[in-house]
Amino acid sequence: MRVTVDRDRCVGHGLCYMIAPDVFTDDEDGYGRPALDGELPSELVTSARRAVGSCPEQAIAITGEVD
Repeated sequence: MRVTVDRDRCVGHGLCYMIAPDVFTDDEDGYGRPALDGELPSELVTSARRAVGSCPEQAIAITGEVD
């Protein structure tokens, strides 16, 4: 699994990196971006999902997720 942030939808609320600071960080303009390169460790999936659900712009996605 990986997390992605759609930069075109993100407006920089910062909830993702406040909720899941091990998964997301901010870029030089204050927009959220994945803090990790590569696969999302299983121990961070719950916090990543919490951030996805709290994004007002629905700019975050988890790809490669198995139900």
